[in-house]
Amino acid sequence: MGLILLRAIFLMVAIGLAVSILWQEILPIESPWMAWAVFFGVLLIAIGVIAIDIAIPHKPLDVISAVYFGLIVGLFLAYVAGLALTPILPPSAERIRSPVQLILAAVLCYTCITLLLQTRNDFRFIIPYVEFSKEVKGRRPYILDTSVVIDGRIADVVDANLFDTQLIMPRFVINELQAIADSSDRLRRSRGRRGLDILNKLRNSPNVDLQIYDRELPEFAGQPVDMKLVTLAKHLTGKLITNDYNLNKVARLHGVGVVNLNDLANALKPVFLPGEHLEVRVVKPGEEVGQGVGYLDDGTMVVVESGRDHINEYVTISVTSVLQTSAGRMIFGRYESSRPRT
Repeated sequence: MGLILLRAIFLMVAIGLAVSILWQEILPIESPWMAWAVFFGVLLIAIGVIAIDIAIPHKPLDVISAVYFGLIVGLFLAYVAGLALTPILPPSAERIRSPVQLILAAVLCYTCITLLLQTRNDFRFIIPYVEFSKEVKGRRPYILDTSVVIDGRIADVVDANLFDTQLIMPRFVINELQAIADSSDRLRRSRGRRGLDILNKLRNSPNVDLQIYDRELPEFAGQPVDMKLVTLAKHLTGKLITNDYNLNKVARLHGVGVVNLNDLANALKPVFLPGEHLEVRVVKPGEEVGQGVGYLDDGTMVVVESGRDHINEYVTISVTSVLQTSAGRMIFGRYESSRPRT
């Protein structure tokens, strides 16, 4: 309702402006049709502005702010430059002062706007004792790796409201995903497309603030994707979210924090202590003599002593030990009883 009222007032102001132009004869009006042309011209400009406003309902605040501040700073610098040119130019060159000032205004406005647009993600405006900086959700942003997007579990973690900070998706990671999605290999192509679907799901999720990072830092030159991610995490003082074992090690070597979804999944698996009992289906023989192997619902491998003779049966075991490895958790147990095959 407020927007409708504002647009109606804007139209009335435009009509009043057109009437004022005609009444005060600001423009030379030689015939009645020229007067109507001026009136409807001003009105059409106002309607066009309103139409553009309606056509773009969601306006990026950071872009609009960059344009506004760029115009203000550029025009101010052009005005200062014009004042500086006054004592320098000779009286005979006074007529070129206005064109030079207009050219300076255009160049300076463009330079200021493009500078602010390229640095809007980390823009800081500092005056003595006061600092205005861009507010981000949470304390430290998380930078997403290609592997964690393709994996897909990040979307479920986000839906669980586990992350209360900003997620950063670098443009070079999106380019890598697109290259994988366009691969001639069918498996790689399907993995890349799944990654793009997960990325779209994250962008549409109301539970997370996902930002696309478009800037190319000078440190990126000649670096592989893994080192670009590490460099970006250090630049943004953020953390990496990855499933890549090698990237995990490299990031920790450079002092960058890492959230490994595999470690997170292992930490959420149920804990079994020696002596506890659990039931598992033996699906295949183990490596050692007499061993059988089964899997829990979360994928944890269970090695059953004396379980080779009970393949395809649900057996009850007594846990003897639990081994935690980088690949996951393994449970070792002793066979106690079984259920008949079904």
